[in-house]
Amino acid sequence: MPDLYAVIGNPIAHSKSPLIHAEFSRQTGQDMRYEAILAPLDGFVMAVAIFRKCGGKGVNVTVPFKLEACKISTRLTERAAAAQAVNTLVFDSDEILGDNTDGTGLVRDIVVNLDFVIAGKRVLLMGAGGAARGVLLPLLEHQPQLLTIANRTAQKACELQQQFSAYGSIASSNYADLAGQRFDIVINATSASLSGELPSLPAGVFAAESLAYDMMYGNGLTPFLQFAQQQGATHLADGIGMLVEQAAESFFLWRGVRPETGPVIAMLRPET
Repeated sequence: MPDLYAVIGNPIAHSKSPLIHAEFSRQTGQDMRYEAILAPLDGFVMAVAIFRKCGGKGVNVTVPFKLEACKISTRLTERAAAAQAVNTLVFDSDEILGDNTDGTGLVRDIVVNLDFVIAGKRVLLMGAGGAARGVLLPLLEHQPQLLTIANRTAQKACELQQQFSAYGSIASSNYADLAGQRFDIVINATSASLSGELPSLPAGVFAAESLAYDMMYGNGLTPFLQFAQQQGATHLADGIGMLVEQAAESFFLWRGVRPETGPVIAMLRPET
């Protein structure tokens, strides 16, 4: 019997994780099966318990269960503890290890796939929700000159600044107060692109040779990436690479083998 893994979320039908992990297992010769599980909004804990009882070895966790996944973990990695959100569970006898691979996925996509250095750069992270929280520690570990969190509600950004201040040089702001500042890397961690909207970034925030990165992805450029292009950002990237890289980190946690991500990213982005 192949080892059993899954992604749990609500909704879940749109998830590309089964396709990604099927390709990883084919590529590496791992004997495993990966499925998608739709859990009721009040049924995450039960869904995990049933999956473990059926022999499941681990799960990915997506919206809206990452906080619950953190609570049921018996042990957390440093990056999961910092984020207070979990997207990967590893089951080992009575232990549930909770990890968060989102930030590592983002950083690997920027540094390895896009060949863009974070160290010494001015980084702007837009948003102060779960997506932003999950990537702060890995970004700060790459020692940017300054990481600024911008959010529509400045208080939320300030709270994240205080929580992560021990890890590096970090500031917080609302969008209006960014006027006159320039950033080398601008990351959209808001959900605005899902509804075709654009966070209220002032003009002129993109430095020369800057990277605009949207964690969301879709057909064509998101509104944020369109704005960034108009503002002179020379490097544009959506979240497909992050999606594949965070999945590869989960796969490595489960199987001890790191798959090649390039072919899978290309598979999901056939126009390249």
